[in-house]
Amino acid sequence: MEQAEVKKHVEQILDKQKIGTLATVQDGKPYSRYMAFFNEGFTLYCATSGSSHKVDDIESNHNVHILLGYNGDGVGDEYVEIEADAKVSESPELKQQLWKDSFKTWLDGPDDPDYVVLEIKPDKIYLKNINKSDVYTVDL
Repeated sequence: MEQAEVKKHVEQILDKQKIGTLATVQDGKPYSRYMAFFNEGFTLYCATSGSSHKVDDIESNHNVHILLGYNGDGVGDEYVEIEADAKVSESPELKQQLWKDSFKTWLDGPDDPDYVVLEIKPDKIYLKNINKSDVYTVDL
């Protein structure tokens, strides 16, 4: 598969599948949780509480791993596996841009001082299950 086609498939998955797993390193071991992801191109964002364990994990070790795209229809679903560098952002513009009213379960609003955004920049992106056994890597 040509690189342009690989990138197109990855972008389609990122644009369509908003729930996936985010794994951080906690006490030297992987720790995964489901998160809602937003993207601009290949850069991913997650809204969260600044007092969450994942923020502590990222401040201690910025390496994260993400799985997105598997929708449960079967073992052949296309998905992406992402190795990335994460940082915690308190950018008011980014917080406003990503704010959803559904966040009110955890946060008071876009100006809540506990509201932060995880900014995730991929180091490696793998497209899997396109042809059931092939793995494609995105040239970043």
